Amino acid sequence: MKQRIIFSIVIISLLLAACAPQAPASAPASQELTAIRLPVGYIPNVQFAPLYVAMEKGYFKEAGLEVTLDYSFETDAVALVGANELPFSIASGEQVLLGRAQDLPVVYVYTWYGEYPVGIASLAEAGIVKPEDLRGRKIGTPVLYGASYIGFRALLQAGGLKESDVTLDVIGFNQVEALSSGQVDAVVIYVPNEPVQLANQGYKLNVIRTADYLPLVGNGLITNEKTIAENPELVRRMAGALQKGVADTLADPDAAYEICKKYVENLTEADEAAQKQVLKTSLEFYQTEPLGQSAPQAWENMQNILLTMGLLAGDQDLSQAWSNAFVTETK
Repeated sequence: MKQRIIFSIVIISLLLAACAPQAPASAPASQELTAIRLPVGYIPNVQFAPLYVAMEKGYFKEAGLEVTLDYSFETDAVALVGANELPFSIASGEQVLLGRAQDLPVVYVYTWYGEYPVGIASLAEAGIVKPEDLRGRKIGTPVLYGASYIGFRALLQAGGLKESDVTLDVIGFNQVEALSSGQVDAVVIYVPNEPVQLANQGYKLNVIRTADYLPLVGNGLITNEKTIAENPELVRRMAGALQKGVADTLADPDAAYEICKKYVENLTEADEAAQKQVLKTSLEFYQTEPLGQSAPQAWENMQNILLTMGLLAGDQDLSQAWSNAFVTETK
């Protein structure tokens, strides 16, 4: 199972990035656009609003980029970025550290989700309000790897629990059905998603957020050491365009939602109140100070939880895994 986790992966050489020459955030108007295929790891969704905003408002094109989003679950994005077959992907912190442990020179260069978006949801009547309350409970998790599993284990640790203190049931991505039907006592969820669906169906919930107990590194933009060394301007322009999309989405969520309708199939027929709530909840995770910058302690915490789980053999040089060198501070 560890191999499966390790090969689902995705970071940076701080020294290389710090030495990278400064470059303008936008490309010359006459420059031919560079085609970028960007894996995002999920289906079209309002949670990707900043990307849609950056595409719709031309921020990527201003940066000399022609971005196409890759929603395929089969894309092993971290491995492709590490092999320099793709220059960028969206990935979370554990993927970066696990990737580097496998000699994949991936680097995390822009923090999109300043907080780890995983948590555990339960019906209010179950009385599960803190990690300690999970003892003896049956918990449904979509998979036994990736961000969901990392976030779950972090919450167990916060409650002083081991995995043997709970009954774990692998339920696939059917958390809403599993919880509402009573199949399990609680489910591992993506905070901006399943709790909104359940609340929209009238269920009263308790949600325990991993981020409230242990700051970890959420989704962000990754590249590789070769791209940083040979084309730091490309990295800066890509991160800059994403940053503009995030800033605009935070500034005007309603306008961002309207843009999403052009990119998310059937969004116009969906429950607008529920979908806007998904976006609103997502916005809470986009906030970083300054915008887009990593927090060193979150990287330390991420490494420690992976060491505790036995997924890393030893400490890594975290300064090589991430950098804020390509992030422009916004006022």
